[in-house]
Amino acid sequence: MAASSPDSDLGSIECFQNYTAPEVFVQGLAGQINQQDVEAIIRAQKQMLQRFEKTNEMLSNCNALSATRFALAQKEFKKHTALLVDMKKDLDNIFRRIRTIKTKLSNQYPSAFSAAQEAVFKEEEEDEEATSASKDQTSSDSAENDAKRASVSGESGHSSKSERVEDMEQSSDGSRADTERRMKKTASSSSDSSSSAKLSSSSSFDN
Repeated sequence: MAASSPDSDLGSIECFQNYTAPEVFVQGLAGQINQQDVEAIIRAQKQMLQRFEKTNEMLSNCNALSATRFALAQKEFKKHTALLVDMKKDLDNIFRRIRTIKTKLSNQYPSAFSAAQEAVFKEEEEDEEATSASKDQTSSDSAENDAKRASVSGESGHSSKSERVEDMEQSSDGSRADTERRMKKTASSSSDSSSSAKLSSSSSFDN
């Protein structure tokens, strides 16, 4: 390598005299970085920034819509609560008037009022008995249905078992018949072979 001349060193020192030490250090680092990579990073950051801006707009629109809907729902809820409060007041007034009427009737006509109360109590008891009887009937019907289902399932299981046994017996009978047929065939074939042997022997003796 050629040695650097003192004149070139002096020229480089003179060109960096107008910059501070940090600026010189930064320029040296910038010279070692690839500019294309930096530009690619900047483009990617711009694209991500655009996407984030779009998502922020969408979220702001959603927030505005939800705020308007919430305001409308809150107004409707307040109206409904006010209506329920008014209905409660009206019902309280109605029940209060009914109580006052009952007290007046009980004071003016005690015998008729007591008879009417007894009739009402009897009707309530009859209604309760009817409801309890209907509940008992429904429970008994459900129990009977369960018992019928259990019996049907048991009968189906027994029938399936009996059918299986019959099938097994039929298959065993068929196999026995097949074996008997085979034995008869073998016996007939053996008798035929013995008769043919006797005929051949008799023919040889005749010769």
